[in-house]
Amino acid sequence: MDVLVIDAQGGGIGREVIQALKARARDVRIRAVGTNSNATSAMLKAGADEGATGENPVRVCSKEADVIICPIGLVIADSMLGEVTEGMALAIARSRAKKVLIPSKGCNNYVAGSKKESLKDIIDDVVEYVLSN
Repeated sequence: MDVLVIDAQGGGIGREVIQALKARARDVRIRAVGTNSNATSAMLKAGADEGATGENPVRVCSKEADVIICPIGLVIADSMLGEVTEGMALAIARSRAKKVLIPSKGCNNYVAGSKKESLKDIIDDVVEYVLSN
């Protein structure tokens, strides 16, 4: 399975997802794409198999992935303090991959019901979903 993890800002959510996936499934190939080099670096340190930075890698890797995991702000242009370009959001939205969107308070969008769960609980749910589908 080809999993694409995309993150912005410091890459903390992507780092946590990658660590959790790697702990439960060794046969998953994880590509990490950051909107900036700090996010990419954090995800590579967490154990991603490959990593790249910027809009074009989001476009290219979104076409090839079976599953895309990212904060919800990555499908909303200009979110994450402007790090998410229209091209990034569109590439993710148009991808045929299954999308697993993680609620995030840092993207100026509110997902009803998400405040009831911790980030750890959300990531556990993400991993369970990815490995069961």
